[in-house]
Amino acid sequence: MGIFSRIGDVLKANINDLIDRAEDPEKMVKQIILELQKEVNQATQALGKAMASERIAKRQLDTAVKTSADWEAKAKAALNAGEVDLAKKALSHKVKADEDVKQYQQMYDQISAQTAQVREQVEALKAKLEEAKSRRAMLVARSQMAKTQKNLAQSVGGLDSSSALDKFNRMEEKVTRQEAEAAAFAEIAGTDHAAEEKTFEQLQHDMDVDAELQRLMAEMNPTAETAAEGSTMA
Repeated sequence: MGIFSRIGDVLKANINDLIDRAEDPEKMVKQIILELQKEVNQATQALGKAMASERIAKRQLDTAVKTSADWEAKAKAALNAGEVDLAKKALSHKVKADEDVKQYQQMYDQISAQTAQVREQVEALKAKLEEAKSRRAMLVARSQMAKTQKNLAQSVGGLDSSSALDKFNRMEEKVTRQEAEAAAFAEIAGTDHAAEEKTFEQLQHDMDVDAELQRLMAEMNPTAETAAEGSTMA
């Protein structure tokens, strides 16, 4: 009884703990994975937009660099032709193109850094998602074990061990009584049979004694036997 009581106390404590954490782990794991998948999708879309912006900034930067180089080439050609004023105009356009190069370079560097950051976030989210998927089976198994323990605790907690043991003892006493009654009936039946056999044996014994008595009497008094035979014949 003491053992049943201690087991019930321990399992009831586990039940209370589960009640305090009244969440279905299997559903929670599934929800977490769905949320992580959603975050990965959103981050992937953001990464795609960042990469597109990075490519646009790179094209603008390359265009500005090429424009600057073209105006410089034109300025050199004008100087070679002795056209100083024309060379200055070409260099004026080159200076403007160089300013565009600086702006586009800064823009490209900034967008590239942001894209790299988004890419790292996407990879981190993907790693978390894969980890969650790989651990899902273990968490579900542990959840099912917790449910089994909870059901067992409820069964044991609802069991009146004292009453159950009393019933068991009564059943054992009943079986013992039935066994004793069966043994008594067997003994009685065996005694009656033995008495009956003894009665027949005693009768046969008495008959044998009488026969022996007649034989001895005949041997010891043959005259009486002959006279008895003669009177019988007459």
